Amino acid sequence: MEMAQVLDVSREAVIVLLKLAAPLMIMALVVGLVISLFQALTQIQEMTLAFVPKILVIFVSLLFFLPFMVTTLVTFTQGLASRIIGLS
Repeated sequence: MEMAQVLDVSREAVIVLLKLAAPLMIMALVVGLVISLFQALTQIQEMTLAFVPKILVIFVSLLFFLPFMVTTLVTFTQGLASRIIGLS
């Protein structure tokens, strides 16, 4: 395998990683921002108030985005397998 092919596969892997992680991270960021704003406005500094809603939103968004995530991962894996077959 040449260096260019290794770099191409690595670049695709990083892009797939970002595609898989971005929806969940964006949802956690938005919920965290809303909760921080709520805490700043009401001056409630309860630690569990920040974690519990984030966990719940991440689980719900994981269920919502799971078909997209599986499709993306399967497409990447099939492309990788076809490259491996092409090497031999």
